[in-house]
Amino acid sequence: MSERPKDSAHAHAPEALPTVDVSERAGERTGNPQVLHTRLFMQLWAFSCEPELSPAVALRRLETELRARQSPFTLYEDLSDPRGIALLTWSEDPSDIVTRARPAVLADGLSGLRPRPELSMLGRTYATGFETDLRFWLLDRPRQTVVNPAWPWAIWYPLRRIGAFGRLAPQERGAIMAEHGKIGRAYGEQDLAHDVRLACYGLDANDNEFVIGLVGKELHPLSHVVESMRRTRQTAEFMQQMGPFFVGHVAAQSS
Repeated sequence: MSERPKDSAHAHAPEALPTVDVSERAGERTGNPQVLHTRLFMQLWAFSCEPELSPAVALRRLETELRARQSPFTLYEDLSDPRGIALLTWSEDPSDIVTRARPAVLADGLSGLRPRPELSMLGRTYATGFETDLRFWLLDRPRQTVVNPAWPWAIWYPLRRIGAFGRLAPQERGAIMAEHGKIGRAYGEQDLAHDVRLACYGLDANDNEFVIGLVGKELHPLSHVVESMRRTRQTAEFMQQMGPFFVGHVAAQSS
């Protein structure tokens, strides 16, 4: 019996794979299209000093090591831990964090630093699509915010939303985010609180989605904006986890 010819009409063509675009984009809906092929990575490391290493000495030594390696930094004194300090560093190239900031932390004279991994936060800047100057908002503004000497207080925390948020219609998600953003802009315009927003999908040990930094000249308004955000629909209905929170006061900084 002869073999039946294959019916070409029923042959399955290979399914085309989607095009992956990892660039940051903005302005496409406002007639000002912008594309950025880089973003800023920011790393917060928190430590508690063992009895043989005073926090003041640790901060001085760490500052010296970071400057020698030309690694940008903001060093914090931890308000919640009398022996606690933290290092915030950043780069467009995340390998700089490994090759410059990490060796500084591991330098001689700093073996008394005990890491607090629950307060380790790593994220990257990202575009929302509404930025008028994409490079400024993703690269310049975060740097300027965390080294501004007029804003010595900071609260840093991760957050994760429930899966239902991602299943909302785009228009509904946009309205929820607009409510959130309006509150943040009000605090910023009155110089009460300024934010750094970072995405941390796949970068966070606890599967958080974002890292938020709030900085300002006084601590109370930073706490107040967190309280105000709790009343938004995003936080009240769709937030699964916020925190832990790191509260710090700047000890030294360099861009």
